Amino acid sequence: MFPIRDHNPPGRLPVVNYALIAANVAIFLATLPLFGDPRALMSFYAGYAVIPARILQGDGAYTLLTSMFLHGGWMHIIGNMLFLHVFGDNLEDQLGHLGYLGFYLACGVAAGLAQVAADPGSTLPLVGASGAIAGVMGGYLLLFPKARIDILFIIIVFIRIIPVPAWFVLGFWFVLQLFNGLAATAGTGGVAYWAHAGGFVIGAVLMLPVFLARGGPRFWDRAGGRPPHPQASYRMARTAIPAVRARTRSLTRIPATKGRPRK
Repeated sequence: MFPIRDHNPPGRLPVVNYALIAANVAIFLATLPLFGDPRALMSFYAGYAVIPARILQGDGAYTLLTSMFLHGGWMHIIGNMLFLHVFGDNLEDQLGHLGYLGFYLACGVAAGLAQVAADPGSTLPLVGASGAIAGVMGGYLLLFPKARIDILFIIIVFIRIIPVPAWFVLGFWFVLQLFNGLAATAGTGGVAYWAHAGGFVIGAVLMLPVFLARGGPRFWDRAGGRPPHPQASYRMARTAIPAVRARTRSLTRIPATKGRPRK
């Protein structure tokens, strides 16, 4: 399941969210040549990615910030930026530009520390904005549990766009991170599940004062658990290509002839 859009445009232009997406993409493109040289790539990660064992030794605290803007491949950056695009704009609308930026960075740092605590002896580099984006998702779930999210649902050849409430897609994602985190052995799998789960919880906790300041459950009642803006509606547009009906023709039996066929 891939969330592709929500039905709740923000009330203000999400300039910080756009800037974060642009910064992540620009840094990924700048580091892309390193992917052709594994040794150079690992040397770069050694300087800017979170390495839990290094953090516990009191070294490289700055990597808790720098690692948030590094990605390990095309699918990594595309998936993260898609989630940030879908869920970030409404939180920026609620928190303001600087408030949202501080929230995002705090979630990313906390998510990195959660992974360090879960796997303290690991020397594998940790990169990606996933932890910070997980915090955005946790905050979004607290404020807007009934917001409509369109997900691209794919099972082999079955492909559909299905609208579901935010609590379903975000709750499912969080449970999946917990399950995978408990199932994975230390240092294997290549995915920092505890950074995801930790960032999600931290995001919800940091958003709790905002939620209470807006009235708590009364905030849900005022807009039905959705962002307090008119909902957008989407429909599939018809193609402009005209339909052509096939004509049926009667078959004529050609009598057989002797000799070789004519050319």
